[in-house]
Amino acid sequence: MIFDNDDDSIYVGPPVDGEMIRQAQEALGVRLPASYLDLLQVQNGGILRNRCFPTIFPTSWASDHMCVDVILGIGGEWGIDLVSSRLIAEWEYPEIGVVLGITPSAGSDTIMLDYSEFGTQNDPSVSYVDEDRVSRRIAGSFAEFINGLVSCREYGEEAD
Repeated sequence: MIFDNDDDSIYVGPPVDGEMIRQAQEALGVRLPASYLDLLQVQNGGILRNRCFPTIFPTSWASDHMCVDVILGIGGEWGIDLVSSRLIAEWEYPEIGVVLGITPSAGSDTIMLDYSEFGTQNDPSVSYVDEDRVSRRIAGSFAEFINGLVSCREYGEEAD
């Protein structure tokens, strides 16, 4: 299971259907990756079980990995279709795509679906955006990102 078992989290949106997906993609102006939409069929966003992702560069979290607490779904109070553009403007993130998750710093850094290389109608990569607003690719696809998440215990951190 990708998500923690906390279905009552404010980050869990309503069950996803085709119309919600169409509306979200229209609002965002992008085609969301199939692997992301497949995950939302299991649970529409929420708190992750494994929260750390290895990097080859230092992040605001650690010298060799980053941490993400939440993957945002669509619709609902914390849907990417509602909050991504607001977060980009509020935190002055680069306009490379869609804010995908919430990190422990809750704003000074983030992860994004990055459409800058392949365009808005192709599968995006996933980029980490640091506190200086520099974006760096951490995964070639959303599926690679999700499959690369590991327990933070692997980095000596006590709890996920």
